[in-house]
Amino acid sequence: MGILTLDSVSKSFGEGTAKTDVLKNITLDVAEGEFLVLLGFSGTGKTTLINLLAGIDTPTTGKATFKGAEITGPGPERGVIFQSYSLMPWLTVTGNVRLAVDSVFPKMPASEKSALVDKYVAMVGLGHAAYRRPAELSGGMRQRVNVARALAMNPEVLLLDEPLSALDALTRANLADEIEAIWQADRKTCVLITNDVDEAILLADRIIALNPDGTLGEEFTVTIPRPRDRSAMNTDDTFKRLRADVTKYLMDVGIEAKVEGSRILPDVTPIHGVPAAVVEAQKGLIDNRFLDFSMLHKVYPTPKGPLTVVEDFDLKIDKGEFISLIGHSGCGKSTVLTMAAGLNEISKGAIKLDGRHVEGADPERAVVFQSPSLFPWLTAKENVSVGADRVYPRASQAERQDVVEYYLERVGLADAMDKPASALSNGMQQRVGIARAFALSPKLLLLDEPFGMLDSLTRWELQEVLMEVWSRTKVTAICVTHDVDEAILLADRVVMMTNGPQATIGKITRVDLPRPRTRKALLEHPDYYAYRQEVLDFLEEYEHGAKPKPKPTANPPATEAAAVAAE
Repeated sequence: MGILTLDSVSKSFGEGTAKTDVLKNITLDVAEGEFLVLLGFSGTGKTTLINLLAGIDTPTTGKATFKGAEITGPGPERGVIFQSYSLMPWLTVTGNVRLAVDSVFPKMPASEKSALVDKYVAMVGLGHAAYRRPAELSGGMRQRVNVARALAMNPEVLLLDEPLSALDALTRANLADEIEAIWQADRKTCVLITNDVDEAILLADRIIALNPDGTLGEEFTVTIPRPRDRSAMNTDDTFKRLRADVTKYLMDVGIEAKVEGSRILPDVTPIHGVPAAVVEAQKGLIDNRFLDFSMLHKVYPTPKGPLTVVEDFDLKIDKGEFISLIGHSGCGKSTVLTMAAGLNEISKGAIKLDGRHVEGADPERAVVFQSPSLFPWLTAKENVSVGADRVYPRASQAERQDVVEYYLERVGLADAMDKPASALSNGMQQRVGIARAFALSPKLLLLDEPFGMLDSLTRWELQEVLMEVWSRTKVTAICVTHDVDEAILLADRVVMMTNGPQATIGKITRVDLPRPRTRKALLEHPDYYAYRQEVLDFLEEYEHGAKPKPKPTANPPATEAAAVAAE
């Protein structure tokens, strides 16, 4: 028997008709010193499972044990690190960690307590910030305090409930590496809940999937030698095979809402021109320089003088191209996008769409933001209609409704069109945002980290939805993202930006992978990981605010090269 077990455990909430079964017949045995990762997505009961192991909740049926004894409540031998920080705002970093030490070791001499606190504050890299309060710390630093506090209690088992999910990609990767180093040093038993496949493979001895119905799913053993280098894994065949197997399993059991539809898009033309089923999905797509960023600058006034955020951003995009724009936080990706949308004034240079200068917002340029910004009191259909009614002034009311319903069906909301936005999940709300953008029949689709606030499985599902709907219109599109896999999955070209301020294009990679694309198929493609390595290498070079000299643009499209030669 392992150090931590669940024996035929089920957990329900509520009574009678209001009863909800969250976990069903879970049998789990965690070995001493093991790093176990439970890979689950929204609604699979993963936090409930951690709460049962921590003693915060009790099973409805079955039994949870620690070292053979039934778990009846929380204990210092089981340290928990939650997704939220739960720090005392009036205490310093040291004070927050000391609070935990005082509660677990009340009789320890003060000098020993101080040494213990200093040890773990230093271990998580916060020695320089020991006397700062939480309000003076970044999100990543606050989560480090959480880790230090749990470690300082010297638990036998560490229970980690998505401790990295609220952090940006770089901070998340660095903290994951630190957690692995701490585990290697002390060999504490660790149980981590996450929705990130790469994070699971990087950290785990064993991965168990949590199914949407609250049961335990397939088990995967991770045989990659430690320490596991994030960059090296990209060329590791075992990693690639395991990544494909885990992803395939999760998509098969988790993505049930397939995109199906019987409605036909009516032949109506918006005020800015196009349709007739978007002129047969743009036919030859030969319009060169359909979207032209010419030596674009964005300068903000500051008390210390002008601050150039973006400079010399120069990019020519052909009609029907899908561009991914990627770079570290603060590199000006969203600034470029909002200038293209006409929501942010251009300081110098120009943006031309279909031969005309971009000036102010216009429905010919549709934007999907990270937050869908719906009217909560309106239904999904009414939210999409707000734009469609303006864009199709010559169409009948019935034809406009057909456009709205066509795109809502395409994004998988056929059965939720008449629900108010306030009653929809985050993922469903973002589907409405995508449908609303496509219903405008725009000349240009702009996506600003549209899936950034969603869990991995919902993100995967909506990427597939986006690609399916885009393939029917071939609308020219730019997607800002920090996710390397998303950038490659969606794009014809990945445009990489250098660090800000004075951010510009550092490298362009053309993605020559077959369409239509699916995540499963791409993970099997022999060239996929070579593209991924190109982008990872660039981002690694620019980590931690570095400003190497930008490289010449790679793989310029033939039309762009010809245009440059002609000038």
